[in-house]
Amino acid sequence: MNKTLKLLTLAAVMLALFSSVGCDKLKARDQLNKGVKAYKDNHYEQAIDHFQQSVRLDPTLINARMYLATAYVSQYIPGVDSPDNLRTAQQAIEEYQKVIDANPSRDQKVNAAKGIAYLYLNEKKWDDAKKYYRMASELDPNDPEPYYSVGVIDWTACYQPRMEERAKLGMKPDEHLSASNKEQKKVCEQLKPKNEPYIQEGIDSLNKAIQLRPDYDDAMAYMNLMYREKADVECDDAAARTDDLKTADGWVDKTLAVKKAKAEKAAQNQSGGITMDQSK
Repeated sequence: MNKTLKLLTLAAVMLALFSSVGCDKLKARDQLNKGVKAYKDNHYEQAIDHFQQSVRLDPTLINARMYLATAYVSQYIPGVDSPDNLRTAQQAIEEYQKVIDANPSRDQKVNAAKGIAYLYLNEKKWDDAKKYYRMASELDPNDPEPYYSVGVIDWTACYQPRMEERAKLGMKPDEHLSASNKEQKKVCEQLKPKNEPYIQEGIDSLNKAIQLRPDYDDAMAYMNLMYREKADVECDDAAARTDDLKTADGWVDKTLAVKKAKAEKAAQNQSGGITMDQSK
């Protein structure tokens, strides 16, 4: 009799537990829906509160974590290094990371990786940003955007230190580092081994982005810039510098041609595809 009573008691406890869990999941979805509405109405602080409650009620609800991270990002101001702003970025990163760790769908994982990479990019944490853009590329090799982003980071990593060194030498913007100038040659020889790996990776990444999206004019524009970086650290190889600048100019022409084609297509779509007879 006592054994039967214990079994019945255990069953009642388990039933209550499952009912509570089921109730929490329903409440979590309700909070998620309220958060989405607040987010769409641009009430971001309210949205964050609802998403936080949703996650607390059901930690397995991936959409709630994604929305919570996105809401934090909406509150983040790129380029502002205040403690509160950096804390907001870190909160978003932590939520995105929890999404990745939960092993969700591929698209959710890609979006979370891109979200983290975007935040690290704006914090100028180049290596961390590239790590997560590469993760996104591994998950979705046919997406050109992460390759483009790695190219942009590589160009930035080359451009900023090179311009700082040029400024110290009092060089003009359009002036190349010269092998005949002792100080300029020394700077070039210092920059070349540091920048070459970034330059090559950047060119390779941008090429991949353009292969995946042949009309990727932003990637073409950065390809031009990357070859100009390459030209400026050729040091005493004048022929290589000339070839690099010629290649850079070629990418300028390609960029302009693609932009022109896009503009003409957009204009045609706006006019409904009707071409007026200009001869009348």
